[in-house]
Amino acid sequence: ACVHAGGDASQARVHAATRDDASGVWQVELDDNRSGDTYVWLVDVLVPGVGLVRNRVTDPYATSLDTDARHAWIGSLDDARTKPAGWGTLARPAAPAAATDMVVYEVHVRDFSAADADVAPAHRGKYLAFADPGSRGMRHLRALATAGLTDVHLLPVFDFASVPERGCVTPAVVGAADGEAQQAAIEAVHDRDCFNWGYDPVHYTAPEGSYASDAADPVVRVRELRSAIQALHEAGLRVGMDVVYNHTSAAGQHARAVLDRLVPGYYHRLDADGRIERSTCCENTATEHAMMARLMIDSAVTWARDYRIDSFRFDLMGHQPRAAMEALQAAVDRAAGRHIVLIGEGWNFGEVADGARFVQASQRSLGGSGIATFSDRARDAVRGGTCCDSADALVARRGWIHDGPALDSSERARLADLVRVGLAGSLADYRLGTADGTVRALAQIDYAGQPAGYAAQPGEVVNYVENHDNLTLYDINALRLPRDTPMAERARVQLLALAVPMLSQGIAYFHAGGELLRSKSLDRNSFDSGDWFNRIDWSGRTHAFGSGLPRAADNGVDWPRLQPFLADPSLVADAAAIDWTRAAFADLLRIRAGSTLFRLRSAVEVGHRLRFHATGRDADPGLIAATLDGRGVDGAGFDAIACFLNAGPEEHEVTIAATRDRPWRLHPVQAAADAADARPREQARFDRSSGTFRIPPRSVVVYVVDTASGER
Repeated sequence: ACVHAGGDASQARVHAATRDDASGVWQVELDDNRSGDTYVWLVDVLVPGVGLVRNRVTDPYATSLDTDARHAWIGSLDDARTKPAGWGTLARPAAPAAATDMVVYEVHVRDFSAADADVAPAHRGKYLAFADPGSRGMRHLRALATAGLTDVHLLPVFDFASVPERGCVTPAVVGAADGEAQQAAIEAVHDRDCFNWGYDPVHYTAPEGSYASDAADPVVRVRELRSAIQALHEAGLRVGMDVVYNHTSAAGQHARAVLDRLVPGYYHRLDADGRIERSTCCENTATEHAMMARLMIDSAVTWARDYRIDSFRFDLMGHQPRAAMEALQAAVDRAAGRHIVLIGEGWNFGEVADGARFVQASQRSLGGSGIATFSDRARDAVRGGTCCDSADALVARRGWIHDGPALDSSERARLADLVRVGLAGSLADYRLGTADGTVRALAQIDYAGQPAGYAAQPGEVVNYVENHDNLTLYDINALRLPRDTPMAERARVQLLALAVPMLSQGIAYFHAGGELLRSKSLDRNSFDSGDWFNRIDWSGRTHAFGSGLPRAADNGVDWPRLQPFLADPSLVADAAAIDWTRAAFADLLRIRAGSTLFRLRSAVEVGHRLRFHATGRDADPGLIAATLDGRGVDGAGFDAIACFLNAGPEEHEVTIAATRDRPWRLHPVQAAADAADARPREQARFDRSSGTFRIPPRSVVVYVVDTASGER
């Protein structure tokens, strides 16, 4: 090991490492206290195709680093200097009683405050912005927490490759609403600017330095990340972390190829010819190998134990073995002394698809594990098409919420069934009356050649209609709603889409700013699009639609299709529409938080309690109606709940025989004089004698039967 006194490389001293033959571990013992110093390893390795080389490389187990990860830090995460005031005494929010109690809000550290004028300039885009209780962002999060938000999920905060930790730049951006100038300014400096999502790992267990006030000091980045977590805990919010153990940012002899320069060819998954697989996007890791799995598990344990991370979201988790994920679950629970919820992308593709190399941690292979995967069933049905539409499909396809002549009734009925699949938690065994007139288990319903239902329990599903990937919900609606749809109605369509995960069985998951009609000016892959396309205005006065054509790299082929929309000023949301959506979303949070019927614990309970109505061949495809039986359920709050989603621009009536002669009333949140959406209060009606509900256009309506009614 090459140790630098006080972090000064000119004061370097080389210490010989010794190998423990029993474990294979190499170690160096220093004869004095070198806390605060930095080090690198000097290793002699045989590199295929190159020969014997001496590599100077940082430690993959580093817990902190100096600027741009040049050297690893010698120090302890128990050192008082790494802890913000109160770190050891402040109580954090309790673990969820069940995973289904979670309502998750996905936030990027830089997005959160880069455009917040209430944050001190030195803290904008940094960890410390979360520790400023007066910032617009923190006021917004506290308001959501009061309404029912439970968890904030942070996009990558481990050390990543793509942002210079000192001297990054923010370009000046000006141009026409549909012009090329903005993206050109960003493109010119995209490898030197201060923004990236961070899905390009270098060191999995060290905090990213570009978010720290002083990237040169390894202690500062640890303390300031802990300050952010502590501030969110003080706001009553648990903190989740996005982790990316499925690939690295580099391999071979690249300067940032930490793993491959230590043990060439071991940590990455190879094809039959010895080449690294890249199906994830980058250099795939081999988490089926013992030491790569151990690195992943040890890293997650550090975050859970030493940073008090409450949950993890695994990028491309389907590229990892189920066995490794179950071992990780046991390890983090043991280290944290509480259950740590694991969620992830369970997509099935690449060289590991269909269990080609091991039993995957994928949607269809995790049943019974308690580990949750994102369900794309209702997501695609709500939005239309698939995640990654381009060319003509980008504007031609329609989702269940998009009324208009381009969506025929049979296709809309099929999409409505998939929305119901999502509302039922994508549970394999749940039975549903479908548009073709049959009653089938969700596993027997087709979704793009796969079973629509796949989960064993509701806690194994994450429901969402929007996250950092792909077009924002507002932007997809801008392209797919009829062009003459008024802005107030666009806000209603946004709320309808957000209501689907909110009212679904399973974990509810939302993208930051969706309740503010967040736009990225039609950018479908903003990972490297700078602050300009990713900005959030927490005040709700503005949003980013019409901020110029998105980056040519991922969107240029579609510029001719996008320009007419970006040039249309009627598609720029006004403050009134944004404020309405924010308030109406908070009301939905209150409704979900107020009853465990939206958060049932088991598939048996969902099968027993949840019923869909007005389904089958003759059903209105624009209306979804469901009831929940609350009798005997702890925390139900009501004897029964009825939920209605009307995606059409006209009022609809639905008669449910089972509701006849029961004392249904509008949910108290929606009946309140200060409810954001007045339509349910003013226009929804229930006829007790016939069991008929009248549901106003483009509305989410919830009715209840009180437990005080005496009905049992």
